[in-house]
Amino acid sequence: MIRIAMLSKWHVHAKDYQAQLQQRSDVQITAVWDEDADRGAAWARELGAAFEADLDSCLARADVDAVVVVTPTNLHPDVIIKAANAGKHIFTEKVLAFTVKDCLRIKEAVQRNRVQFCISLPYRTFPNNLYAKQMLDSGVLGDPTLMLVRTNHDGSIAGWLPPHFYDAELCGGGAMIDLGAHPMYLSAWLLGKPRRITSMFVNTTGKPVEDNAACLIEFENGAIAIPQTNFVSGNSKRGFEIHGTKGSLVFEDPDLPVNVYASGVETDADGHPLSPLPAEAKMPIDQWLDAIQGTDTVQYGIDDAVALTELMEGAYRSAREGRTVCFDELARE
Repeated sequence: MIRIAMLSKWHVHAKDYQAQLQQRSDVQITAVWDEDADRGAAWARELGAAFEADLDSCLARADVDAVVVVTPTNLHPDVIIKAANAGKHIFTEKVLAFTVKDCLRIKEAVQRNRVQFCISLPYRTFPNNLYAKQMLDSGVLGDPTLMLVRTNHDGSIAGWLPPHFYDAELCGGGAMIDLGAHPMYLSAWLLGKPRRITSMFVNTTGKPVEDNAACLIEFENGAIAIPQTNFVSGNSKRGFEIHGTKGSLVFEDPDLPVNVYASGVETDADGHPLSPLPAEAKMPIDQWLDAIQGTDTVQYGIDDAVALTELMEGAYRSAREGRTVCFDELARE
């Protein structure tokens, strides 16, 4: 039995992780800590778990083997490093931290204490995205040249995002650092190491953070990625395109068919591949739990977390300073 402490109910996905944990017979939520004591105590009562007002006391509990971190993002470095130093396995919501410097502090603690670490990168489990990775790695598309990824929703104009998601101190930004994390980590996963980035962030609803954002990223392999995201699109699908020197792969939404335009790939008349796509991969939290028990290996680890923050730190610096940012600037700091 893996005994879990939930560290905060701040994030909108906290209840989702609770539900995923409760679906498993080998997991028990034994404790809750929250920077908001009233919220945490209420959640603990709901879960039938102990509430700890003090984080150190929570991490010292003998009935806590691992933690799920869904605190405000600005608390991640201190909370996660404390958890690692206490020998607790760690699952965390993205992004890991606001800066690569803080990510490397976390990485050192995770590796020194030899705990299982996993960050939530769920779009990497989708069959369409796994197929894109397969097509790139096989060389069927040739050398990648251009990638466009769009994720959006109407959270700001429909009013269902919680107010604290517009707090730049807690979140580090708005649409890009939250929803835009998905196209960002897909870009790093598929295209590798970035060279430079230019951002365009727009505020259309008067909130303190951007609600409409796009970046232009050059990677070291010469490919260009355009991740786009916003909180102000109603009735809008997501989108994915990747183009290479030998072909292209396109889909409108992860749940809709893939179109492939490349020699060597058998397709129907509409461009849909005849061979089956990869099966949906295991969700990150399940992979983490299985890795703790030695039956799986984490695919969404600390280096993936650092790579995501690298892109985000560059993106926000570009937006603040109104210029293209080279990633070797971050490496020197």
